[in-house]
Amino acid sequence: MTGTGTFIVVDIGKTLSKLTLWTRGGRMLDRQVRPNAACEQDGLRVLDVEGIGQWLRATLRGWSGHPVEAIIPVAHGAGFAALDGADGNGGLLFPPLDYEQAIPEDVMADYRRERDAFTLTGSPALPDGLNLGTQVYWMSRRFPEEMARATLVPWAQYWAWFLTGRTASEVTSLGCHTDLWCPADARFSPMSERFGWAERFAPVVKASDVVGTLRADIAAETGLPATAQVLAGLHDSNAALLAARGFAEIARQEATILSTGTWFIAMRLAAETFSIAALPEARDTLVNVDAYGWPVPSARFMGGREIESIIQIDTRRVDIRPDQPRLMEAVPGLLARGTMMMPTLAPGFGPFPHGTAEWVDKPEEWAGTWYARRAAICLYAAMVADTSLDLIGSKERLLIEGRFADAEVFVRALAALRPDTEVYVANAHNDVSFGALRLINPLLQAQGGLRRVAPLEGDLAAYRAKWRAHMRELA
Repeated sequence: MTGTGTFIVVDIGKTLSKLTLWTRGGRMLDRQVRPNAACEQDGLRVLDVEGIGQWLRATLRGWSGHPVEAIIPVAHGAGFAALDGADGNGGLLFPPLDYEQAIPEDVMADYRRERDAFTLTGSPALPDGLNLGTQVYWMSRRFPEEMARATLVPWAQYWAWFLTGRTASEVTSLGCHTDLWCPADARFSPMSERFGWAERFAPVVKASDVVGTLRADIAAETGLPATAQVLAGLHDSNAALLAARGFAEIARQEATILSTGTWFIAMRLAAETFSIAALPEARDTLVNVDAYGWPVPSARFMGGREIESIIQIDTRRVDIRPDQPRLMEAVPGLLARGTMMMPTLAPGFGPFPHGTAEWVDKPEEWAGTWYARRAAICLYAAMVADTSLDLIGSKERLLIEGRFADAEVFVRALAALRPDTEVYVANAHNDVSFGALRLINPLLQAQGGLRRVAPLEGDLAAYRAKWRAHMRELA
């Protein structure tokens, strides 16, 4: 694409929906954010598809004066839409399922017998609807007639269809713990083919491919150019990976990106070959597929949700800039007393899925607890992240991006725990959106560069040894 127009990134996360407007050179002009509503229909938790769609249209109307050339959708990977007809012209056949909706036990048991081996898909067996195949399987039972005629699209590509009326699928969404894709062979999994789902999914295209131009009704309503092209888009964590590759310290080198939000997802850009079989399936490791189709060894835990479960009675977050000095001041006392949280605060997820959360020397028992509790949960997140990074063989370089890159206790503790690793945070925000922009211009470089993280002072190695010893006692 050539010209001097602007670009829009539509980023539909689990907790928040974000719209950003960018110049061709990578400067952000505007950012709008909306919390996703909790929705229920027919007794099921479903995604906020109507609310997001209405907000998207209204926000785009506010940018009507901009010469928008392209729109790139980004979304989490644990959602799909069933559209009526080959081009989806009949619209949604039923609302997309929220991945935190519990799956009936009998359905889950039947599904687990059908799914392919981890060594084939790089997709571990996950709770609820986090394996997208689980959702497809259940919906095929619940809505058999609708699913038999549906065109299926991943959640990111639903928004491409919403904007263009054209259907497509792409590999970063199909290849993220879905059970639907074989990363090493770049094809649908045997289970997908056996049940006919591979044929039901819209044609697989590249994330950077243009799906179509803006629908006439949306162009008329919003005032955006009818010539605006909409790309297929990609999985949000893979967009963060693309953003990281825009830094000289990371590009074409052994490095790991730790994307932080509701989920903390570590993705290793390995300089050596790896075996899916070497990943411990039961500890929330997996294989993602990047925008170029390459397998990416990964590990994850629900860090943002865990942190928020502890600080919910507080009015301030762990990443708010004015509080960082006071949070840092709380650390020596925590280390001296051995105050720590044991995993896990999100049962079923992360490297300790069966752990029982409990405090050792709970912060409420001594002075300064408002800051101490938040600093302690940052140390906890660093301990779990350190474990996850070990599971995928992370080494040499680590870039922490996303919301919790501003949590000094967390990032500096992780730097102290991994002294042989160069740990960085990006000065620029909106890494997911910036990564999406790099689908259009892979040579685009982020503004501001990277900042090397100074290790946290104190004996973090001894603290980790106590934490792990306590884990062994609990096992």
